Amino acid sequence: MVDTVPGTQRRTGLMLALLAFAQFIVAVDYNIVFVALPEIGSALGFSTQSLQWVVSAYAVAFGGFLLLGGRAVDRLGARRMFILGLVIFGLSCLLGGFAESPGVLIMARAVQGFGAALLTPATLTLINTRFAEGPERNKALAVWGACGSGGLAAGALLGGVLTDAWGWEWVLFVLVPLALFAAAAAPGTLAPDERGSDARGSFDAVGAILTTAGSSLLVLGLVSGPEAGWGSVRGAGSIVAGIVILAVFTLVENKTSNPLVPLRLFGNRSLVTAILIILVFQSALGGSYYIFTNYLQGVLGYDALEAGLAFVPLTIISMGASLKLAGLLLGSWGPRATLFTGMAVNGIGMIVLAIAMSTGASFWALVPGLIIWGIGGGVTFPAMFVCAASGVAPQEAGVASALATTSQQIGGAAGLAVLVAVATAGLSGDAPAVADVSDGLRTAMWIGGAASVIGGLLAFTLKKPGTAAPEPVEMPQHTDDLGVRSAG
Repeated sequence: MVDTVPGTQRRTGLMLALLAFAQFIVAVDYNIVFVALPEIGSALGFSTQSLQWVVSAYAVAFGGFLLLGGRAVDRLGARRMFILGLVIFGLSCLLGGFAESPGVLIMARAVQGFGAALLTPATLTLINTRFAEGPERNKALAVWGACGSGGLAAGALLGGVLTDAWGWEWVLFVLVPLALFAAAAAPGTLAPDERGSDARGSFDAVGAILTTAGSSLLVLGLVSGPEAGWGSVRGAGSIVAGIVILAVFTLVENKTSNPLVPLRLFGNRSLVTAILIILVFQSALGGSYYIFTNYLQGVLGYDALEAGLAFVPLTIISMGASLKLAGLLLGSWGPRATLFTGMAVNGIGMIVLAIAMSTGASFWALVPGLIIWGIGGGVTFPAMFVCAASGVAPQEAGVASALATTSQQIGGAAGLAVLVAVATAGLSGDAPAVADVSDGLRTAMWIGGAASVIGGLLAFTLKKPGTAAPEPVEMPQHTDDLGVRSAG
């Protein structure tokens, strides 16, 4: 029986809802564990130094396996990797919730990061190949980005509520049914994968080993530096080793007939610009979320739940800007002006917030900065990934998405390390004065905002609207059984 147009639209809507829900799950996990860390530490016997690995193990595995995950998506199919990533993510959360020792929890969090490294490029690839480039894809990415913003707020709130009500285990248990439900819904919602022409070729095992080792060491160094010391083997040593291995990886890929990451992708100006902007944006965003949380709790004395609630205005505004404003600006102005405007407004909002971050500030004094920050971030986030997908051949959409997401992970780790170093640079003793803590956090927020404004200038490396771009690889167009135009 042939689908009617309303039936096709309904199935397309279900597909987008599922993909956005997957992004929501990953975003919830970003924040939900933070507020439970003190209870996790006391319950499982973590030391002060080792507790950070509850977060870092996930970050290292996620960032390290993304390129491998992206290529697996291209070769084995986005729907397959979407389902596999969700199952691994959900089962590792179950294992982590039952952990009775630090080692088991850290291992479970690393496996969870591996699941996310399969899931994230699969989700982006499904959006980029099942929705036609232009307004249709822009709308889909806006919904995807809005659900990511909602997940960040939900994670902060759920983390506080669940930890207080039932214990730290539930910040992991709650993700199990969400992930497994999405995996169960995928076969009936997403069209089957179409095996690409490169799926039958040889697999670049050497490239996979090198990029996983190099990316993992780079992220490891960035997340370990503040705690282990930047001059330590785990800090600067890991960063240098990661850079060297990634340089070797580039040389190997240049000589490989079927590379894990085709170097021709770096000839796509939109993709390269998106990678750089994502790196700067996430550096400012990831570090500033941490800075603002510490300001609320360490300076203003908010508890975990109150701090989570304080992020609600930022999240609501960001979701609204993603849904209503990003697509409108992309259609009217194009990615060049939209990205610059979004990054500039994002940075200005952070600077306005920094000005208000005094030791005795009321919450209402912080709201204007949160609103401006939310508008800029909501516009920028989907626009970056629209830019990253522009002109990319469908059979390379997975690895292009993974490159963009890898820059997001590295940027977040680097931004957190730099801004925390700035915030604590002038502090001394075990109990520094609240005014000194506030000054350090405010300076760090200023720097994050300035970096966002300056990073927005990268948008001008994109071609002006109407300028002829290099022709992408052409693939015949067809309509799949969901009624959505795609290439393949």
